[in-house]
Amino acid sequence: MQFELIETFLDLMETRSFNRTAERLNITQSTVSHRVNALEAMFRRKLFVRGKGGTVPTVAGMRLLDHAKALQQQWHEAARAVEAAGAYERAMRIGIQHDVAEMFAGRFLRAVREELQGMSIYLEADYSNQMNRDLGAGDLDLAVLYTPHHLPDLHYERLGEISYILVSTQATTLSNIRQQDYIYANYSPAFDRAHRLALPQFSASPLSTGRNLMIAELITTLGGAAYVTRATAEDLVKKEVAQIVSDAPVIAQTAYAATNVRSRHSHQHRRLIATLAKLVAEERHESSTITES
Repeated sequence: MQFELIETFLDLMETRSFNRTAERLNITQSTVSHRVNALEAMFRRKLFVRGKGGTVPTVAGMRLLDHAKALQQQWHEAARAVEAAGAYERAMRIGIQHDVAEMFAGRFLRAVREELQGMSIYLEADYSNQMNRDLGAGDLDLAVLYTPHHLPDLHYERLGEISYILVSTQATTLSNIRQQDYIYANYSPAFDRAHRLALPQFSASPLSTGRNLMIAELITTLGGAAYVTRATAEDLVKKEVAQIVSDAPVIAQTAYAATNVRSRHSHQHRRLIATLAKLVAEERHESSTITES
């Protein structure tokens, strides 16, 4: 079977539009139709019905979906294994939430090199939504993310909590922070809920973003107050750019490790996840130390 047929089928299941799938795959609409027709001829079943309301999968199409996802995953794994042949024993593609990558990507890779010397690693920083999709498609082997989607093909486990600390360039207490100077940090849906519950008075602030590095730059350049990671808070204090807001609560964000259900028990995955959990625990301990001092 040509793998392009499976890729087109899966994309069409997501878009439910021949036009949209053609745009996303950079092919013509007739090519999409030809590929779907080829699959339908192969299975001798209609996979989609096109109507005024759009493209709807048939019962046969729905039954093919899980098998097609598994084929896509296996194909990507096979392609990476062949590409890395002759250089390393194993290859891993790992995605890490932007803020977590800032904190300990270097320490993580150093630990991996010490423990799994025969492994080639591709590392990228991204957001949870994209990493969930990449894991489902087989483009990532492991991800560290803030927002699990609990998809049937994926396995999630809790690594621990990342602490965010409120800093300000003008105030040392909450009562002295002006709403117009507040930068609303929105690192994830869970963080957003906790943030709104903890500090509802700042929910309507004029500026909001979801990246720690960007918030640090905004505070340094424009001034103001915002939640940042422990390491960033320490750096801003050290540079005398900002100070910790003493009576502000620490907001904790849970970090998760995610992988395909088929590989969750593999030796290399368990070693990597254990290393990540240790780093998150260390970060949590250091955060509690700075807030207590």
